[in-house]
Formats: sequence, C-alpha cells, structure tokens
Amino acid sequence: MAGIDRWIAHWADHRPEHRALVLEGVAIGYAELDRRLQAMAALLVERAVGPGDRVAFCGLNRIEQLVALFACGRTGAILVPLNNRLSVAEHRYQLHDAAPVVALVTDGFGSALERAAPSLPTVDLDSVDLSQRPVAPAEADAADRVVQGDDPVLMVYTSGTTGRPRGVVHTHRSLLHTVLNGVAHQDLTAVDRVLTVLPLFHVGGLNIQTLPALYVGATAVLQRRFDPGRYLALVAEHRPTQSLVVPAVMDALLRHPDFDATDLSSLRGLNSGSSVVPEHLIRGFLDRGVPVGQVYGATETGPTAVVLRYDDGAERIGSCGKAALHTELRIVDDQGRDVAPGTAGEILVRGPNLFDHYWNQPEATAAAFVDGWYRTGDVARADDDGFVFIEDRLGDVLISGGENVYPAEVENALAEHPAIDQVAVIGLPDERWGEIPVAVIESQQGRPTPSVDELRSWCTDRLARYKQPRQVVVVDELPRTALGKVRKQALRDRLRER
Repeated sequence: MAGIDRWIAHWADHRPEHRALVLEGVAIGYAELDRRLQAMAALLVERAVGPGDRVAFCGLNRIEQLVALFACGRTGAILVPLNNRLSVAEHRYQLHDAAPVVALVTDGFGSALERAAPSLPTVDLDSVDLSQRPVAPAEADAADRVVQGDDPVLMVYTSGTTGRPRGVVHTHRSLLHTVLNGVAHQDLTAVDRVLTVLPLFHVGGLNIQTLPALYVGATAVLQRRFDPGRYLALVAEHRPTQSLVVPAVMDALLRHPDFDATDLSSLRGLNSGSSVVPEHLIRGFLDRGVPVGQVYGATETGPTAVVLRYDDGAERIGSCGKAALHTELRIVDDQGRDVAPGTAGEILVRGPNLFDHYWNQPEATAAAFVDGWYRTGDVARADDDGFVFIEDRLGDVLISGGENVYPAEVENALAEHPAIDQVAVIGLPDERWGEIPVAVIESQQGRPTPSVDELRSWCTDRLARYKQPRQVVVVDELPRTALGKVRKQALRDRLRER
C-alpha cells in the first residue's frame, strides 16, 4: 500500500490550488503542502534520519507538525509528537525511551527539550522557511522511500495505569483505517472545512478530523491554541462545516458571551469525545441547531473505534454509538463471553485501525490483547439496537479537560512529599473539566496536612498542571482490600455522598 504522504501527493496533482491548511491568516494549497513535505523530508535526510528512526516534535498546533508527519511517512521515519504541557521530567523520560535522532520544535519549546535532553539535536522550525527551501532532485530521491503498510509512522505516548508512559506505535495501515473510519462516520468530502482546536499531539486532535480531512482533499483550519472567543471568530470567518471538541471546550464555548450571537449555521455537525459528554452540553448545541456526534476509543485504537453519527445524536444522548466501519466490537463478561443487550461488560475491539505495539514493551503489548481483541478496560452496555453506553472504567484513569490523568502517576509524585504517607488519587465529577484529580490523604497524628496549593507547588517540576490535584481530602483511613489495595470505587462513592 502507498504511504500516508501519497494522500498529499494525490491532491497536489488533482487539486493543487485547493486550500489544504489554514493557520492565522496563512493558507496553503495542496501543491504547496506537498512541496513543503518534500523540503521537510530532505531536511530530515540531511539530519541523517533514516527508516525506523524517531523524530520528536514539540510545539503548538502548527502546519509544520502535519508536514513533519507526512515527511516521516515519506522517509520511513516515525514521528513522536510530545505533549507540550508536560514537565521537564516527563519529557526526559519519553525522550530517553523513544531515543529520537532529532527534535523539531516551534513556539519556543526548544528550551524545555534542551533541559530534558541536553544532547538531543533540535531544529527550530520557526527559523526554517520550508516554503523557500529549494529541494534538489537528488535530495528528493534520497528522501523518497518505498514504505510498506506495516511500517511504523507515528508513536504517541499514553500512560498506563501503573504510571509508566507507553509509546503507542501506529503504522501506515492503522492510520489509514482510523482515517477511513473518520471519513465514513462524518461523511467527509473535499468540500468540507474542519476547524481543528484540539492538540495535534493527541490522536484525537490529529486523527478524528484533521487527517481525514486531508485524506479526502478538504480544508483544515487550525487554531494554534484553543481560545473560546477566537474559536467563535474563526467560525464566523471560515464557516467550517465540522469541528471536534471535548466537554471542557464545549463548556467554555457555551459560557462565552459571544456564543449566542455567533452564526453557527455552517456547522452540519460537531463531534465530541474523550469522556462521557454531559447532556446539558449536548443540548446547549442542539438548541442552536448544531447536531452533536461522538467518538469513543483510545490512543491504541487510533482512536476512532465506536462512533455516534450526527443524525443519531439527538435521539441517543448518552451513547457513544456503534462500531466504526473498519472496527469490530464485543462486550464481554469476566469469562470472555458475549453479554446480552442491557448487560454491562468490558468492551473489546478488533480491526486494522488498532496500534501495532507498545514501544519496547512486548509483555504489555501481549497483555493488551485476548485472542486478537484489544481489551479497552472500559465497561459498557449496548441497547437492543446496538448503541453502546459507557458505564465505567475498569482502570482508574480519569479524564480532565480532555487529558488522560493516571492516578498511579500522580500518587507516585505525591508520595515523595515529606508530609504524606498514604495517598490515593481519584477523579470526581466537575462541571467545567468533566473530572478533576482529588488527592485523598490518610491523616497522620502530629503532622500538618498539606494544602492543595502546597501540593500543586510540590508537583510543579514533577507533573503537568492538568495532572496536579485540585482538591485535598483527609480521611481517617483509606478503604482497602484484604491485600491492602485501596478500594477506589468505595472511596469515590464515599466522597460523592459528602
């Protein structure tokens, strides 16, 4: 099969002047996007990047990140987009694990990576004008590799419930099929204009709408960093047909004073996901005549695995939909047997959109599958019509503002605090963020309980801000099993009753 870079080459040949990407008043067509792709691929070859090598990227939503992904596809390299919100220590671990040959940076993030990995060569793309960089025929030939469908092209880090980050490796084939899932789910065509505001370092922001739009020859309007007022201004200016949001973004838009006055009639659909979307947020957009769909999945699934179409959204509030076009789905009990409609069980998925492996973690890769089915760790039920409703998570992961927060990672950081002996981190519902991390601490005689501000300050150099606790609760004793494991569901139930 052809590599993902061929999508751009195709439209450069068939629709060269059609807008591909727009960012802050700068618009480039498909021919120009392909030319920049060639220039980026030549730049990587100059930096001795070869097939299988990792190329890190750290920056805000930029045209350059998409160019870098397609250039990695052309050269056989693997792009590793880094979450720009992480701490230096978190970046240090991921860079050590991925061992990239070079890091591409924008928006001033070079200094952060230099502190994390002082010996890693970096290229500041803000000082490189790809539109003016000539590409000699010899350079183009050297950068153009024949890739196979199973060749890796993208590695995105996601933390496991143990707190150890995992590099989720996607191939050209898995990216193609998650993109095809997105195209079918959203009925995307070349006349669409999608407004991308979610971070492109996540598979959601990258793969649910942005890459599918480029696959069909449509236009993607990028917002460098989400701002609700600017988002509404972009809607008025560019008249997008679709956009992708998370509950925190929906809430910010609904609260903005310009929301009611903004003409939303161009939007034939708003997609949502990352966590269960509260009904009042959905109805806020339905009241403005904007259909709301949903996507369910994980970094490992691309993420588009279960989808709720726009035309089903109003009648199926609370559901994340049905299996996507290229994905199979089962809901099973703890013995692996399919459950009846209305019965809760674990979601298993299978399909060519699934990741290939966890980087350098073969045991974790094997444990993620059962008989070829990926274990999501999420509990759901399906109604008689096959629509899936998420009930809970088998794991402890909480989602705050669209970002995954893994309690074990936060607990490890808090356990180093001199005033903390026993701590558990759970997620509690929050109207703005969906969920927030809450640190539950066992009281210690003769030892003052640290405040939430003190703990957040303690975590400054250890954890990204969104992972830091937003509340501190003191209990006499954490509820535990006979083996000493904290019973987190019991803890959640107790705190929600307060």
